[in-house]
Amino acid sequence: MKTEDETLTTQESLAIITEMISKAEGNVKENSIYFLLWGSVVAFANVGMFTLIQLDYRHPYVVWLIALPAWAITIYIGYKQGKKARVTSHLDRISAWLWFSFGIVIFTLVVFGKMINYQLNPVILLISAVPTIVSGVIIKFRPLIMGGICLWVFGILCFLVGNPWEFLIGALAMILGYLVPGIMLRNKKAN
Repeated sequence: MKTEDETLTTQESLAIITEMISKAEGNVKENSIYFLLWGSVVAFANVGMFTLIQLDYRHPYVVWLIALPAWAITIYIGYKQGKKARVTSHLDRISAWLWFSFGIVIFTLVVFGKMINYQLNPVILLISAVPTIVSGVIIKFRPLIMGGICLWVFGILCFLVGNPWEFLIGALAMILGYLVPGIMLRNKKAN
């Protein structure tokens, strides 16, 4: 180990940076559970919303209450992962704050959804593209980047087709944007 007075060589600095990036990649890969959980919940809620609208149910939005247990599960998993002793890098902190900021934006949209006539699905899909793509870039995982691009494209499509078809498109977006990359990430982690 170097003393405080000694400086690192270029090779030693690059080795430290490479190790930090590798650890950040591993930490983000461990978080595939979030893509699987939220991809499933939101896809199911979108299909449920579409179905309830077709059945002329008076309050089709009630299906979105399944997000409440998903939030609780997310908080629990995050708490458990936070208690694990592991090294966190600068990229881990960036990723964590990116997703935390995303959660705050989504919460704000839900609370004030009435002000945009509850046109939430396309907006949320568009916003979801950003942390998904950035996470894919951080861990150098092309399927996650492509998943983020799918969220962006399907978000635009939701604006174009409108209600009730936007919910089927939203379900497909979550399957391709979160579930498929989440499964691939989980399988890559297992290998």
